[in-house]
Amino acid sequence: MPGDDRPARPRRRPRPFGLRTRLVLAFLLVAAVGCGTTAALTYRAARTAILEQTQDTAVAAFRQQVETLNVSLPVDRDGLRNELQRIARQGKPRPWRVYAEYGDLRVSSTERPESSVLTPELRRQAVAAGSTHGSFQRVVKNGTPYLTVAVPALFGNFKGLPEARPTGLVLYAVMDLSEEEANIGAMLVAARDGALPALLVALVPALIASRGVLRPVRELRHAAHSMGRGRLDTRIHAKGSDELADLARTFNESAAELERSVTELRSAEARARRFASDVSHELRTPLAGMLAVTEVLDEDAGTLDTDTARAVRLISAETGKLAVLVEDLMEISRFDARAAELHTDEVDAAEAVRKTLQNRRWTDSEPDAAGPGRITTELTDGIRVRIDPRRFDVVVANLVGNALRHGAPPVTVRVYEDRGTLVTEVADRGPGIADDVLPHVFDRFYKADRARTRSAGSGLGLAITRENVLLHGGTVVAANRADGGAVFTVRIPL
Repeated sequence: MPGDDRPARPRRRPRPFGLRTRLVLAFLLVAAVGCGTTAALTYRAARTAILEQTQDTAVAAFRQQVETLNVSLPVDRDGLRNELQRIARQGKPRPWRVYAEYGDLRVSSTERPESSVLTPELRRQAVAAGSTHGSFQRVVKNGTPYLTVAVPALFGNFKGLPEARPTGLVLYAVMDLSEEEANIGAMLVAARDGALPALLVALVPALIASRGVLRPVRELRHAAHSMGRGRLDTRIHAKGSDELADLARTFNESAAELERSVTELRSAEARARRFASDVSHELRTPLAGMLAVTEVLDEDAGTLDTDTARAVRLISAETGKLAVLVEDLMEISRFDARAAELHTDEVDAAEAVRKTLQNRRWTDSEPDAAGPGRITTELTDGIRVRIDPRRFDVVVANLVGNALRHGAPPVTVRVYEDRGTLVTEVADRGPGIADDVLPHVFDRFYKADRARTRSAGSGLGLAITRENVLLHGGTVVAANRADGGAVFTVRIPL
C-alpha cells in the first residue's frame, strides 16, 4: 500500500492536573507553609511578649503597692477600703479592681465586695503555707480575658512589726486584658492579610520555574511523538549542564543510534525483498518450460514402465508445488513492496463464494469434487459489497484449502452481514489449533510441527490471506470452536 495510512494521532487535551499545575501548586504550597509557619511563630512570640510584659508590669506594681499598705490590726473596713481604692488608682499598666479578704471579711475598691473572676485555685495558692510572694493567673470570663494577682499582706508591712510573716490578709487585683487581646488579634489579621499578597508574589517565580522545567519536557514529548510517526532524524536542542540537558543529550544519542539501526534494518529488509522478488521472477521462465515438459510427460506416463511412470508423476507434482511457491513468493514480494493494488467491483458476496468453490471443484455438483458432504455452505444472498473479486477469491480458497488439509470434514463456509461488515467464516471439525500456535498461524512459513519439514502448501497461504484482507481494510482472526475444530473469521467493511 503506497503512502502511510496510519491515522493522525488526536491532539492531547491539557490535563487539569498536569505537571505545570502540580509544580505551581507545590511551589504555592511551600510558600503557604512558609508564610503560615512564619506568621504562627511570629504571632506566638509577639503574644507571649505582650502578655508577659503586661503581666510582669502588673504583678510587680501590685506587689509594690501591697508593700506600702498602711493599715493596722485589727483591720478596719473603712480604712482598708480607702487603701484599696488608692492602690486601684495606682494600677499599672492600667487601673485595677482590688479586693481584700481577711477571714470572713470581704472588702473591695468597687461596690461589689467579691469578684467572680477570682478562682478557688488562686485563693488556695495565695493562702498556702509559706507563701509570701503571691501568685497570678490569667482567666477568661464570658469571653473577656483577665489577669488576676493575689499577694498576701505581711507583718513587715505594718507599723511596729519588723517580721515579714503572713497576716492572713490577702489582696487581689483584677485587670482587664481586652486591650492586649485586641492588639494580638490585630497582629493576627495583619499576618493573615499579608499572606495572600505573599502567595501572589510567589506565583510569579512558580510560573517561571515551571516554564523552565516544562519547556525541555515539552520538547522531549514532541520529539518522541515525531519519532513515533517515523521521523527518526528528530533531535532536541540541548543546552546547559543540568539534569534536563543531560536527558536531552541522552535522547539525541539514543535517537541517532536508533536511526542508524533502523536504517540498516530497512536496507537489509529491502535487499531481502528484492532478492526474493528477483529470484521468483527469474524462476518463472524456467518453471514455465518445466511445467510444459511435465504436462507432456504426464500424458505419456501410461505408456512407460512402472518405475519410470512413478518418477515422472513425482517430478510433475514437485514442479507444480514449486510453481505455486514461486507465485506465492511473487505475491508476498508485491505486498512487501506496497505495490499490491485493489481493482474493486461491486459483487454479490454469496455468488463470489460459490464461484470460488466451483472453480476449485469443491462442490458436490463437480465430478471430481472434494467429496460428498465435505463442504457445506450457509450463504446469505443479496449482500452487495465492493471488493477485488480476484483477491477475495484467493482469501476464500486459501481458508477452505487450509481447512481441508489440516482439519476434518465437514468444512462449513458461512457468509452474512453484521453491523455494516461482510463476515466470512470457514470452520472445520478437526482437532483445532493449539493455543501456542494460534498467535502464529498467519506467519510466513510457520509450521506448528517442527518435525514436519514438508507440507502440501507453500507455507504462505494464510500470510497472503491476511495481506489481502488488510488491503480491503478488514480483519481476519483464527480461533477454536467450543464444540471442536478451528474457525477463521474474515470481516470486510461493506
